[in-house]
Amino acid sequence: MTERPEFYRFHNGDKVALPFAADEYEDRIAGLRDILEVHSLDAAVLTSMHNIAYYSGFLYCSFGRPYALVVTPTDCVTISAGIDAGQPWRRCHGDSITYTDWKRDNYWRAVAHVVGTGKAVGVEADHLTLVQSDKLNGFLKPKRGMDIAPATMQQRMMKSPAEIELIRAGAAVADVGGYAIRDAVKAGVREIDVAMAGRDAMEVEIAKRFPAAEYRDTWVWFQSGIDTDGAHNPVTGRVLTRGDILSLNCFPMISGYYTALERTMFVGEVDTASLKLWEANVAAHEYGMSLLKPGASCAEVTAKINAFFAERDLLQYRTFGYGHSFGVLSHYYGREAGLELREDIDTVLEPGMVISMEPMLTIAEGQPGAGGYREHDILVITEDGAEDITHYPYGPAFNVVG
Repeated sequence: MTERPEFYRFHNGDKVALPFAADEYEDRIAGLRDILEVHSLDAAVLTSMHNIAYYSGFLYCSFGRPYALVVTPTDCVTISAGIDAGQPWRRCHGDSITYTDWKRDNYWRAVAHVVGTGKAVGVEADHLTLVQSDKLNGFLKPKRGMDIAPATMQQRMMKSPAEIELIRAGAAVADVGGYAIRDAVKAGVREIDVAMAGRDAMEVEIAKRFPAAEYRDTWVWFQSGIDTDGAHNPVTGRVLTRGDILSLNCFPMISGYYTALERTMFVGEVDTASLKLWEANVAAHEYGMSLLKPGASCAEVTAKINAFFAERDLLQYRTFGYGHSFGVLSHYYGREAGLELREDIDTVLEPGMVISMEPMLTIAEGQPGAGGYREHDILVITEDGAEDITHYPYGPAFNVVG
């Protein structure tokens, strides 16, 4: 019987158009190699969806299988499962090795084939499980390991012009979804029906703008009534009624890059208590956007918005930070935690960063104005301020609908 391989190269077909030009990926890999050189590392073994996509263009679908991108001073190789066949090769920048499942841990044998043993290896400590960390040590026998996740995050936080253009397009797609949702809102329809209208409109727009892209993971969270109390509450079959508070959340995904549009809305009419809270949150949103400029720290911006809410006796209703970075990101991977508008983040804003402003107030059920109020715009930090790339209107004048 012929011995079946532990891993092999299945370069099936030609390379296809990636989200960015080859030079963009070469610049990113050069930045990663600078990290390796600074820390005297021989190789990086990246395992997260966001870093593999950032440096290679390939966004994997795990389904319980491990993936990697191995970068050395000379090689850049994705390590992927046989179930994907030639897709990783076609949609990655660089080389690609496929591991088989005939024998357990062929994944680590493929990684070791590229890295070698006894090397100094950079890893993502926030992504390696205890089990996989033990296997890495067993198969690579590194002489030294180092967590390079923070350094790669710092690199990703600074967007290239090409990234900013993709993010700008994503924000425009989110606006399209917003208008589709606005048209679908009326008393008697379900949350899920409104959400599907927004999602479908965004999918069509992405396909029109990016005919060579992969299409997956675009979604809408559309909440009503008590369902608006959390920012990440899933869609339900709740039926909208007149006077309901609504939360519009459009999330287009373009080749691993997430953008967002979030708006407070009401069905048909808004009561006095709710209107007062909504207007206060809109005022905080506008004030917050005015604070986003080079030289401001995330903590300083947060403190000023906190003071704004405290002066109005509303700070106790704030539920999370006021904004975060955008880039290779989704609701299940890629958080750039070093660029969030929170009290414990001292990162200073610089030109080329992309960040949201999204204050939210949540009032408990049974109190006047009950519900969650949130506005969300995406801003690109420029040399002398910030550019708001979200254009769907916010506030009561436009968003009392149906």
